[in-house]
Amino acid sequence: MNRAELQQLAELRLKESQTLLDAACHEGAYYLAGYALECALKSCIARKTQQYDFPDRKLVSQIFTHNLVQLVRATGLENELQKEIQSNPEFGDNWDVAKDWSEESRYLAKIQAQTARDLYAAISDNKFGVLPWLKKFW
Repeated sequence: MNRAELQQLAELRLKESQTLLDAACHEGAYYLAGYALECALKSCIARKTQQYDFPDRKLVSQIFTHNLVQLVRATGLENELQKEIQSNPEFGDNWDVAKDWSEESRYLAKIQAQTARDLYAAISDNKFGVLPWLKKFW
């Protein structure tokens, strides 16, 4: 999978999340919104990958995860993230919501509608959303 495909998946999964929210399928909407963010982070990692370079073992073990905080570390964007949080409290609030997503949510049979809407908004908000911010680096 390459960077462009990961970007397409991020956009597609976010669109699917909105569709599921509209259909009151909150569990799937929550899962796919977080998955969209995971794909975006992995796109940022792919951008750093140089053709023909042999990957560092530590990096490889860091990127084969669904943990969003670990993926941010692997992108090398920790300082940029902290700067954005400090300069935009609304973005910080959105990151606080988004970072707690887990792929384990795919096994949850009950996610509140508001929880799903909050995650979707935290990721997609045009001004302070995590995905629009990440797009600057992917």
